[in-house]
Amino acid sequence: MTHDFERILQAAPSPFVLLDSELRVVWANDAYLQVTDRQLERLIGKDLFEEFPSDPESESGRMLRASFARVFRDGTTDHLPVIPYPIASAEGKTEDRYWSATHTPILGADGEVEFILQHTQDITEVYTAEAPGEARAGSAQAAVLRRAHEVTQQNLELDTGIRLFKLIFEQAPNFMVTLMGPNHVFCTVNAAYLRMIGKRDLIGKPAREALPEIAGQGFFEMLDEVYRTGEAVSQQGAEAWVQRSPGGPTERVVVDFVFQPLDNVRGETIGIVIQGNDVTAHKLAETKLREAEERFRTMAHTMPVHVWTATADGRLDWVSDQIYAFSGAAPGSLVGDAWPAIIHPEDRAEAIATWAEAVETGAVYESEFRLRRADGAYCWHLVRAVPTRDDQGALMRWVGTNSEIHEQKELSRQLADLNTTLEERVEKRNRELEELHDRLAQSQRVEAVGNLAGGVAHDFNNLLQVMTGSLTMAAREIAADSPARVRIDAAMRAVERGASLSSQLLAFSRRQPLQPRSIDLRDLLSDIDDIMRSALGEGMEVELDTPDALWPAYVDAASTQNAVLNLVINARDAMEGRGKLKIAVENRHIGPEELLGEPDMVAGDYLEVKVIDHGPGIPADTLAKVFDPFFTTKPVGKGTGLGLSTVYGFARQSGGRATIASHPGAGTTVTLLLPRAETAAEPLQWHDPSDIAGGNETVLLVEDDAEVRDATAALLSDLGYRVRTAEDPATALKAARQAPEFDLLVSDVVMPGELSSRDMAETLQAERPDLPILFISGYSRDAIVRDGRVDAGVQFLAKPFTKDALAIKVRDALSSAPAAKTKADAVQEQPDRPRHVLLCEDDALIRLDLADILSGLGTEVTETASGQETLDRLQAGQFDALLIDVGLPDISGEEVATRVRAQHPDMPIIFATGQAEVPSAAALGRCAVVQKPFGDRDLERAFASLGILSQTETATAF
Repeated sequence: MTHDFERILQAAPSPFVLLDSELRVVWANDAYLQVTDRQLERLIGKDLFEEFPSDPESESGRMLRASFARVFRDGTTDHLPVIPYPIASAEGKTEDRYWSATHTPILGADGEVEFILQHTQDITEVYTAEAPGEARAGSAQAAVLRRAHEVTQQNLELDTGIRLFKLIFEQAPNFMVTLMGPNHVFCTVNAAYLRMIGKRDLIGKPAREALPEIAGQGFFEMLDEVYRTGEAVSQQGAEAWVQRSPGGPTERVVVDFVFQPLDNVRGETIGIVIQGNDVTAHKLAETKLREAEERFRTMAHTMPVHVWTATADGRLDWVSDQIYAFSGAAPGSLVGDAWPAIIHPEDRAEAIATWAEAVETGAVYESEFRLRRADGAYCWHLVRAVPTRDDQGALMRWVGTNSEIHEQKELSRQLADLNTTLEERVEKRNRELEELHDRLAQSQRVEAVGNLAGGVAHDFNNLLQVMTGSLTMAAREIAADSPARVRIDAAMRAVERGASLSSQLLAFSRRQPLQPRSIDLRDLLSDIDDIMRSALGEGMEVELDTPDALWPAYVDAASTQNAVLNLVINARDAMEGRGKLKIAVENRHIGPEELLGEPDMVAGDYLEVKVIDHGPGIPADTLAKVFDPFFTTKPVGKGTGLGLSTVYGFARQSGGRATIASHPGAGTTVTLLLPRAETAAEPLQWHDPSDIAGGNETVLLVEDDAEVRDATAALLSDLGYRVRTAEDPATALKAARQAPEFDLLVSDVVMPGELSSRDMAETLQAERPDLPILFISGYSRDAIVRDGRVDAGVQFLAKPFTKDALAIKVRDALSSAPAAKTKADAVQEQPDRPRHVLLCEDDALIRLDLADILSGLGTEVTETASGQETLDRLQAGQFDALLIDVGLPDISGEEVATRVRAQHPDMPIIFATGQAEVPSAAALGRCAVVQKPFGDRDLERAFASLGILSQTETATAF
């Protein structure tokens, strides 16, 4: 039999309403609609508290909400005998009314409360029935209702208290647990405890079952003891290991706790209340703090600066070992207020006052004062301290450092001293800049004239050379007592003056071809002593002042003598042929500070030559121009104005300088600085005219100017030589190969054509290493004269030259040539196997290229990358030649070559270098030098010059 419960409830006279789990109205009967004055369609789906609002904190609001909460929580019916609840009518008028309500849960399939059926009765009239004359039964009923209301209120307050206790229990920051019975069954557990041990189901479980990982750690035994004795137990910093998640790792926790026995009214222990705090993070922080403090102390003890700490009131409580070591104070003697004892007495008061102010204000402390060192000396320190504060900003302590600034203080003092002399230094610098400007202007003037002189020198000297040769040959055909001979001699003297003028022009413009060598200036001055005294006359006295240990100078001997003679004659003229003249020579080291404005000079050792006169001196306006070309104060016809400018140019071209100092009435001093030679002085070599001789050898003369070629050929023929001529290098090379029977090559340097004179000479010397070569030139900037200096090892004769000068140079060139080898000797020396070359180069790419070149020359190549490896290879194998880089990573190429020459006296050695010279090459003998960058042709020539490759092997390269 089924029943229609909805129709039954609809017909019931009592109000019923059905609410879902969110307290929305699902259904209501007519009695409910009538008593609440509502319409069903308006009520369905409405939240009960939205339709019938009440303050959640009011008595009615709390009672109704608590009843619903109990139903949802317990799943059982809840009664409200009396609940005051105001309700608004449909018209919006609110009435205070009293109700009696029953809330019945309707469970869903999952056993949870799905609906609540509210049965409510409006008991307002019964509750308020107290008027006189009312029936006793009504009054009694009202009293019962009021008593029920009071009980309900008390229950509400009790429920509120219970909820508050549970709220406090659940949200307490410390963990709380209630265990009941001897097995310590979990009764209550708050969230803090679950956070500590991990989320797990504990209620109703014995402790040993709920927390099995705790077994063996002593806690269960402690619970048993508390339950048995009824005496509480507490511990601080107890360590436990828990497993917060199933299968997870055990984790360390540190707790402060108390096990408090729970007694009944008879004093019997029925359970244990556990309360405590998880102090794991606190203990970890303490450990880290201790470690940090230990690291700080270790670091402070090892830092180069002093470190100290102080309490908030400014008393030092710790001082690093460095402070005690620095001051020599006994350990512990500087803490508290004793630290000023090591401060300099003059700084002590201010240091203490500044520290007291910082402690009072809490500001950063910074001061500078002197601290006493262990040896009693005082050193300046920068002392700083910063306050450390807690989270509330309260000052806890100070951390300070002492940094030594003694050197900075000294530098500051020196800077202050320098600033006091700033004006003087600025004035001095201005004078230096003015002098530099004057020297620059003078250099520019000389350079301008020098460019002009250098441009015409070549053609001018060629003309002079034609004239010299022609006059010399003409003089041979005319009798010595002929009137024409006088005219020829006059013409020759004019040519010589022209040559001197050309030489002077080239000298002051620093384009004169110089052949510097190591010379003792004392020998050089002694050599011209007779000439000087003759030029000065009997009215002049000369004093020569030179030290015993005089360095050799690296200069051109003839040019140096001319410069000194020029200065001496100028001094004679200044003193009008009467007085005392002094020549002083000394060693001088010139530092960078003395070379301001001298970009062409380098700091180092020089020879200083001073020519000092006691003449009238030179006015300032004239002094600035004395080195200018063509400037002279002498009358017309008495001077060319090239004397001092020639000296100036010679000194500059030699790598030195010329300066002059003079004041009216105080005489004049001209100073030459000449570079020091690195080798011992060579003896002066001058040819005796009686020794000048010709010869019968064959000379190949190469000269593009026909007149110069004819004149020079005539001079050579007159000296007895057989002469063959060529008009350019290409023609000369062809002639030399067609008829190689000649003994000397004499060649002009500057000639037209694709093949230069130097290339021609190198090609011929590669084919004939014994062939001597003499270059002749009237120009100073060509292939063999670099920066005015003739290349080392080159025979050179400057145009215009006389027959005697030509005779001397030709004879010197022929005498210096090595003895020629016969063809039979050459063939015998050449092995009948490929030459084996040992190649040493540390750069892998260069070594690879060189190996390819050598292989192309038909040689066998063994490669090495260091000096020691090269020496080891030479010990182990046989080689015909060594090609070695000069700059090696372990041993220099020159040192390796020296060792090789000691063991292999005849081995040819070729140096590869980016340097201008390799001193060892000449000293060791049988060496050649190729300068980087070089090509196949350069290497072939070097090998051929040492006889490593035959002429036939290298001929194709030329």
